[in-house]
Amino acid sequence: MVENFADRLLGAIDAAGAPVCVGLDPRAERLPDALRGGAGALPLDAIRTFCLGVLDAVAGVAPAVKPQIACFEALGPAGYELYFELVAEARRRGLLVIGDVKRSDIGSSAELYARGHLAADPAPDAITVNAYLGDDTLAPFVEAAAAAGKGLFALVRTSNPSAPQVQDVTDANGATVYEHVADLVAAAGADERLIGARGYSAVGAVVGATYPDEACRLRERMPQQIFLVPGYGAQGATAGDCAAAFKADGTGAIVNASRSVIYAFADERYAGRPWQDAVADAARRFADDVAGAVGR
Repeated sequence: MVENFADRLLGAIDAAGAPVCVGLDPRAERLPDALRGGAGALPLDAIRTFCLGVLDAVAGVAPAVKPQIACFEALGPAGYELYFELVAEARRRGLLVIGDVKRSDIGSSAELYARGHLAADPAPDAITVNAYLGDDTLAPFVEAAAAAGKGLFALVRTSNPSAPQVQDVTDANGATVYEHVADLVAAAGADERLIGARGYSAVGAVVGATYPDEACRLRERMPQQIFLVPGYGAQGATAGDCAAAFKADGTGAIVNASRSVIYAFADERYAGRPWQDAVADAARRFADDVAGAVGR
């Protein structure tokens, strides 16, 4: 029997000593000079080399990575293949993989998305999904996750500046849209097949670090959900902001950083150092910062 995803994730966090995730968001124009090559060089090859180097740099520091599928889909069919290749390579290095795919649909389309991203071989350990179409959007993904021992992170409170345009709209009783979505996610994750030995569900929630007050309220509405927390670093959130998503015992969330880690070599402090050393050092700093903020 496959171990519950929430238990696997919490165990990996304990082993690493920090509840952090490094996002793989590769863009050809931001790669290290040493990887860009000359005229006619293939961006796909450079991106593969870069991503493998990032995986090597963060393995043993971060318990998980989060490849952003848009960065690979933009490269065409070969980029899509590379996404799944990197899923396998990350897992070979002992990293859990959260596929940032944000899929959302209903009925048979959702079933096919779920099959393609949770039942493929290789497949990530968890994926992000968009719950804003309602509970019939989530249901096929929940079924697929339960069957395969995988996890989900449903968008609830996102970190983008315009999120309040939709998510802060209130009903006649003053409840916001994102609070309604939180209740939907909590209900979907309450299925006993999804609850691990430590009391957390394999269905988690994406809750942006840029809204710490909301994170505190959402923690009360979703006590069984592990929060995937974007917004640290390049988006302006601090480790202290991220701490709002955690329970008092330092569990219940994992913080993601992408650009501030994988492109750290562009920082003047790392001038003259190999780019992988810069990424590894930035990952350690990130892990130590978040671990200190949540008391680990």
